[in-house]
Amino acid sequence: MALISVIIPAYNAENTIQETLKSVFKQTFTDFEVIVIDDGSQDATVELISNINDPRFRFFSYSNSGQGASRNRGLSHANGEYIAFLDADDLWTYDKLEAQLAALQAHPEAGVAYSWSDCIDENSEFLRRGGHLTVNGNVYTNLLLVNFLENGSNPLIRRSAIDEVGDFDESLPPAEDWDLYLRLAARYSFVAVDRPQVLYRVSDRSMSANVKKLEKVSLQVLDRAFNCAPSSLQYLKNFSLGNVYKYLTFKALEGKPERHQALIALRLFGLALKYDKNLLKTRVFWKVLYKIAILSTLSKHSINSIEKHFLNLQSLTPLLGYITTDIPNPQNSYLKI
Repeated sequence: MALISVIIPAYNAENTIQETLKSVFKQTFTDFEVIVIDDGSQDATVELISNINDPRFRFFSYSNSGQGASRNRGLSHANGEYIAFLDADDLWTYDKLEAQLAALQAHPEAGVAYSWSDCIDENSEFLRRGGHLTVNGNVYTNLLLVNFLENGSNPLIRRSAIDEVGDFDESLPPAEDWDLYLRLAARYSFVAVDRPQVLYRVSDRSMSANVKKLEKVSLQVLDRAFNCAPSSLQYLKNFSLGNVYKYLTFKALEGKPERHQALIALRLFGLALKYDKNLLKTRVFWKVLYKIAILSTLSKHSINSIEKHFLNLQSLTPLLGYITTDIPNPQNSYLKI
């Protein structure tokens, strides 16, 4: 029986699934099983994975039901003492499992080990660094403030911990991972591997690119979490909402420019300002407004031309730097810079 079960939900993943699996099979730690759950793919995903000849590999095909359901289906087939989830377009560095397992074995009280993440583009080239936050021990308060694990391909989790808190809520994609992490953090400590080991792929087709849906489910996750949180932590909700809307504004304006993004981004940024008025004093405030203005008034050709000549001006990555990660003082009425 393998020590670690790696669960990979896959839907129309023909462009990335082979590279993703390569990053698993080349892990320095080898006592694992790989379970791919095909979620009703209509491309060549099944054909590609059918050719894999490795005794550690299994795949199962189901009708399309969503990412949360696929992860839960993977759990039903998993035999490992530890569980790792990996999206079919993300990658791991080759020492990811080894380092996270060592962290959990060194901290038997911990239920979850996680690493830093970086973002890659559709060509697997480095795009931008992730948050690189290191939080150990009782992380519940930090996780209420922001999902510092950042994605669903990150943690290694004790199976016994998942069995205790329950599996993924299938109604919450693409934020079902944050919901699970919060339930785990309420009962278990976390341990960090402080180096980038998860390469999260950013594409226009990814679920997180659908900012309207991401907004809806993120608010549901926060409402549920704060309904269970103690009264002493209720003041954090406005800070958490500010973080969500800063991230959503960034996502709405990230990638290929489209005019319809302008009004969406304007509404989201207005809500970010509602929860963090200090953004009005920053340079990135003007960058966001400038990008919204050119998206709403110029043609796509003109926008592309401007972005080529003013790449630094157009970059909104600094907005992510204003996400509040340190636990704020309860006396503050709005977010600090």
